[in-house]
Amino acid sequence: MNPAVQRKILPYSFYIQDTTTVAKNLLGKIMVFEGNEGLVSGKVVETEAYLGINDPSCHSARGKNRRNAVMFGPSGHAYIYLIYGMYLCFNVTSGPEGSPEAVLIRALEPLEGIDIMCKNRGQDSIYNLCSGPGKLVQALGIDMSLNGISVVEGRVKFLEQPSPEPFCIVQTTRIGISKAADWPLRFYIKGSKFVSKK
Repeated sequence: MNPAVQRKILPYSFYIQDTTTVAKNLLGKIMVFEGNEGLVSGKVVETEAYLGINDPSCHSARGKNRRNAVMFGPSGHAYIYLIYGMYLCFNVTSGPEGSPEAVLIRALEPLEGIDIMCKNRGQDSIYNLCSGPGKLVQALGIDMSLNGISVVEGRVKFLEQPSPEPFCIVQTTRIGISKAADWPLRFYIKGSKFVSKK
């Protein structure tokens, strides 16, 4: 990346904030992946917070294992895992040191490399490219080889918007989990057509 873009990368200090704060503050930021087929990016429009060992739906609540080991490391790194045996989900580790917490990136508004995303997803509806955690990972072309990489120095980064438009945040319950499903830890940009579910 060129120096102008480099200055806009969210620093590690962003991710060591309270995880709920990180989940809210990632909204409106730009997720960028420098893939083999070219650069792809999207605006983060939906996230979920997972609060570590005291959150029964968080992977780290079960203790450290091979699958979730990244969560027990430093904040600002990619935690990628497989669900339903076929879809990958992308998370960013967050919270103060020693807290195995993370933010799930649930949906993006596609910005750059849309042709690549359409090819990866096998369809051309822009509203359906990244409207869910599994969809966005497939659209961007992210795979398990990126698990554990830094989102400050690695191939996946989050950037500040140069001139962000103001928006309102909707806070509601998480999706697709059986434990602590009523915890209001899902956040999305009000009015966005790209979220996974209102």
